[in-house]
Amino acid sequence: MAITLAKGGNISLEKVAPGMTHACVGLGWDPRTTDGAPFDLDASAILVGADGKALSDGHFVFYHNLQDPSGSVVHQGDNLTGAGDGDDETINVDLPGIPAQVQRIVILASIHDAAARGQNFGQVADAYVRVYDGDYPHDLSKVVTYDLGEDASMETALVFGELYRHGTDWKFRAIGQGYSSGLAGVIADYGLQAG
Repeated sequence: MAITLAKGGNISLEKVAPGMTHACVGLGWDPRTTDGAPFDLDASAILVGADGKALSDGHFVFYHNLQDPSGSVVHQGDNLTGAGDGDDETINVDLPGIPAQVQRIVILASIHDAAARGQNFGQVADAYVRVYDGDYPHDLSKVVTYDLGEDASMETALVFGELYRHGTDWKFRAIGQGYSSGLAGVIADYGLQAG
């Protein structure tokens, strides 16, 4: 059985999957009934240093920058619809390859063109993030999940959670912090500018 976290909960990845080196972060969602306009959520990751800020623009991993400079955090590509079962977007993380100055990897999702389309997370159903051992992707005992539920109704971007260092261990924390200012608001908090 997968381990399910509540908002604010955290767990050691070593407890979830002892010896995990290849973490996969999967985000999934389904659009609720809307006016028919396309509904596109985008998963991203920000590699953050001890000061709480992104190490550089190159440490913001998303559909236009598919990997960080070290190649240890790799986005698997953009899903434009959220249709179908399972994860809609995946970010692979090579835990041993993460540079020492990276203290946290912030996992977020945003709604593309949310303002123009009048869309928000209240129109998204079954949104979740899950972290699992990429070497054993079908072993449900090695999965930790966080279901968003109704935590973000009017927001257009959301920090789902973060992988963070705890000594020599990596942990995952479920955050669920919404932003009505969209992706620009999230990345500004981490010292980046919308480009």
